[in-house]
Amino acid sequence: MEEHVILVDKDDLPQGRMEKLEAHQKGLLHRAFSIFIFNDDQELLLQQRSKSKYHSGGLWTNTCCSHPREGESNLAAAERRLKEEMGMSCELAYGFNFLYKAVFEDGLTEHELDHVFFGKSNEKPTINIDEVEDFKYVDLEALKSDIEINPTAYTPWLKICLDKVISHVSNNVK
Repeated sequence: MEEHVILVDKDDLPQGRMEKLEAHQKGLLHRAFSIFIFNDDQELLLQQRSKSKYHSGGLWTNTCCSHPREGESNLAAAERRLKEEMGMSCELAYGFNFLYKAVFEDGLTEHELDHVFFGKSNEKPTINIDEVEDFKYVDLEALKSDIEINPTAYTPWLKICLDKVISHVSNNVK
């Protein structure tokens, strides 16, 4: 099935839709979401993107990320993709959003207004091998240190929002 993204302005107001690859080729701003799942030890569930992805293949990133479909809420899209990519579900809560633009060596551009969701689960993922190469749980400080040492092993959006994720988690731990 051909996937489309929702084109938006900087205030997240829809501006139309476009086939996903074309939007990335043209670098147009579109709606996205990212999910960060933590276990009871406050470790973040990371996924290694499938090496067959058309960009960022083989890189480590947050638990799950994708794009909502037209007529689908960000939360419903996040729940759907978490199940499709990681084979898991849990209660998700909206945290914040951020806007970023990253240009890749292959000429594609991620230009996204990214809505960030958080969840808690100790469930072991059942990964979709078409989407995910591997997974691991990691402490946030260890992740931050490893990104400094091995920045090319991680996706740009994870590196861009990590400090805000850490701040959000530290301010919302119950």
